[in-house]
Amino acid sequence: MVVTPPPRTSSQATRAVHRPKQQARSTRTRSAILDAAEQLFARYGFQAARLEDISGQVGIRRASLFYYFKDKQTLYDSVLENALSGLLERVETVLSSAAPLPQRIEDAVTVWVDYVGGRPTLARLLLREVADATPDHPPSLMKHAPRFVELIQREVYDREKKGLAELTPIDPVHLASIVAGSTIFFVAAMPTLVPEVGLDPLSAERLKTHRDEVLRIVRRLAGTRGPRVTRQ
Repeated sequence: MVVTPPPRTSSQATRAVHRPKQQARSTRTRSAILDAAEQLFARYGFQAARLEDISGQVGIRRASLFYYFKDKQTLYDSVLENALSGLLERVETVLSSAAPLPQRIEDAVTVWVDYVGGRPTLARLLLREVADATPDHPPSLMKHAPRFVELIQREVYDREKKGLAELTPIDPVHLASIVAGSTIFFVAAMPTLVPEVGLDPLSAERLKTHRDEVLRIVRRLAGTRGPRVTRQ
């Protein structure tokens, strides 16, 4: 026997029509909160950034933030996750390609520089992560570091043992600190340290020069032997 469901009431039909719109609005609001929080956390740090300033920038009440994020720490962790997931995805794409290992290493460096250049708040967040960390309060970044370590282990060490032997031996942590540290400092610190120079690290010309120089260092230290870089 076929059982016919009862017809929807007008209120049920109205809710069904409006639900996708509500979900879309909720998604937009959550995204706007993350964007505002990323800007303010990068500018003031975790402790000094105020939730009322974040909500005010989005145009909602402070209490409404807790509908999307249960507390300030959860919001901050979500900001880091949102910023780092895009970087991880792009680095994974180039490292898992079929290109030779030296090319994939250089492509990953290029992705890193371009990503931070296009998202300078990440550089400031990472600087503040280190500056604000204490033995009792380790950087929240440590929650995300294993994903990058696993990626490097899988796509470089496990996949390319023979290829690694053909490169110049170098401590990978040392190399990573040079690449990451130079870009973070260049983007987040140099304009403040030497304001009289009028340095704009985000200009296309400056960013290209920095990228070329970082690649030059990587080629020398790791022996990737990419194309020679010429200055304009």
